[in-house]
Amino acid sequence: MSESPSVTFNLAGRRALVTGSASGIGLATAQCLARSGATVALNDIAIDKLTIEVNALRQAGLAVHAVPGDLSRSKSVASVAEHALQMLGGIDFLINNAGAPLTKKPIPPSDLDALTDEFWDRILRINLLSAFFMTKALAPHLQAAGGAVVNTVSISAFGGGGSSAAYATAKAGLAGLTRELARGLAPEVRVNGIAPSFVNSPWECRFEDMAASAKSTVPLARVGEPSEYAEVIIYLCAGAAYVTGEVIPVTGGIRI
Repeated sequence: MSESPSVTFNLAGRRALVTGSASGIGLATAQCLARSGATVALNDIAIDKLTIEVNALRQAGLAVHAVPGDLSRSKSVASVAEHALQMLGGIDFLINNAGAPLTKKPIPPSDLDALTDEFWDRILRINLLSAFFMTKALAPHLQAAGGAVVNTVSISAFGGGGSSAAYATAKAGLAGLTRELARGLAPEVRVNGIAPSFVNSPWECRFEDMAASAKSTVPLARVGEPSEYAEVIIYLCAGAAYVTGEVIPVTGGIRI
């Protein structure tokens, strides 16, 4: 599949922050936003990779900025938010995409010993609390702009599985947070999410023969490309004017 989006947007004058955007869905979303005319701040904890991607986008003539930082701590989030606002001059769209499995291979649900206190704390901070911290920090500015928030959830939030029980639980919490933020920030700001399944990206946790598994279990018979998830995220930002509090499965039909 091509990484070129099949849907085009006119986002001239719009300002966006995409967290976790040095690779995968986050990078594809930032690329699509910038190519559509938006000014985009890219955030990631992987500073070297973030710098490379931001420089590449700038060389292509796109208006992008790097705002590195660890979003698992509220003080660091406040710094990233302030830096992004300085770069952008305000914000219309916030994409809370930062997340991590913190394991190189799936942890079986029966392996409770692997789910240590430290692991739980890091999983919840990165995959759930970071979205709350960032949305809270930018809420007044999003309300002033009549903006939108999109959270990257996971299909594991609705049926379990994924990299670990802790990850699936954190993502289930993010689905719930999406609804609560939609209530709390309405009517000025819409808050939605997407729930991806198989993604062709350099994810830390590797699943055995993902392509074969997708071919046999997904009605569309393939792994999803980051750009295909990005299209849905951007539609929820720039369109979908009467949609809020929803988490849209983007799965190739795996749960039908």
